[in-house]
Amino acid sequence: MSAITVTKTSEDAASKNLRVTIPVERVEEATSKAVRQYAKRARLPGFRQGKAPDAVVRRRFSNEIRQWVIEEVIREGWEEAKTAESLKPISDPSIRNLKFEEGQPVEFELLVEVRPELTLGRLGGFSLTRTVPAVTEAMVTEQLGRLREQRATWLPVEGVKPAPGEMVRVDVAPIEDGEVKDAQPYTMVLGDGQALPALEEKIMTLLPGQTIDTEVRFPDDHPDESRRGASRSVRITLHEVKRQELPALDDALAREVGDFETLEALRNAVGADLATAAAREADASVREQLVQQLIEANRIEAPASMVDRMLHSLLHAYEVGHDKAEQFNAEFRPVAAAQVRRELLLSAVAEQKELKATEAEVDARIARIAEQRKATPAQIYSSLEQAKRLPELTRSITEEKVFDFLLSQSTVTEATS
Repeated sequence: MSAITVTKTSEDAASKNLRVTIPVERVEEATSKAVRQYAKRARLPGFRQGKAPDAVVRRRFSNEIRQWVIEEVIREGWEEAKTAESLKPISDPSIRNLKFEEGQPVEFELLVEVRPELTLGRLGGFSLTRTVPAVTEAMVTEQLGRLREQRATWLPVEGVKPAPGEMVRVDVAPIEDGEVKDAQPYTMVLGDGQALPALEEKIMTLLPGQTIDTEVRFPDDHPDESRRGASRSVRITLHEVKRQELPALDDALAREVGDFETLEALRNAVGADLATAAAREADASVREQLVQQLIEANRIEAPASMVDRMLHSLLHAYEVGHDKAEQFNAEFRPVAAAQVRRELLLSAVAEQKELKATEAEVDARIARIAEQRKATPAQIYSSLEQAKRLPELTRSITEEKVFDFLLSQSTVTEATS
């Protein structure tokens, strides 16, 4: 019997394109097998079960038999391809350009994603700087200001035109061919970027209760290219203006915010939180310095197929429309490539140094999370499993172990700014 042929048409470090040809004899053998299977189960008028002639079975189940044969020969071709090319696939292959004609060999292409084989050389001896920004009084005061804004009240004002920072309630109705269409209600804070600047400018010319018919121009950098620089006739009605009243910065606010008896206690807690955040950012910066130096030292490249797959994931994550995909891909390709290089590096170190998270380490982390959330480990495990986040937790622990190892091989100098 003729052999299945597998021809490599292209490849990179993370994928292979293979053309597979299934000879006619094997296709006929698969077809005969499919006919026998359907003949055994078929219940056809005028024939006892399993006794219908092959020709009748072929006519009655032609579509089902065809599909069965396609699946069978693709399976055989895939098994042959894995052996012939010594493949270590990381997912099922994509099937493309299938050709299946009566009496002819079956041909198809396989796009196979494989794990790149990296040879890591230098993993240590790097010089890194950990810079922790100083927490200033101005930063604490700014954060306290945000806490005040979160607890502010909005009070109506009468007889004045609205100003930036004030909340307005308006109706906006498009005017088309002289006809006023249905109005849409909006509540917005002026100056927060919630509406077109030109629309806000018109709103700020009105007193509560006033209506105006006017033209509103879209900015030249509007996200919708078709509207850039265009004008639209609208009817604007201003119903209400409210001004924000901030609570006093005192002990009462501290007690309202949390378990603080005095403003000084709240101020100290805010400062401590900012210091913790600054330290966390400094740690992240050190890690990124280390990753970049490791990538450069080991000349790690980002395979095009993996970059494309990363871009595809980002497209879905950011819910980018099809019409914006090309522009998005062009802008984010460097970001995707950097992420691919990072993942390849950390994965290779984890494998080479046997640093992958163990089952015991995952259980210990789940127990710690359960204690923090006042739940049982079983409850946390169940919620993570339902949300399909267990692999994410495993990757997180692995990454921590990898960075602990890598940082132990280099020198970190502390600095402040």
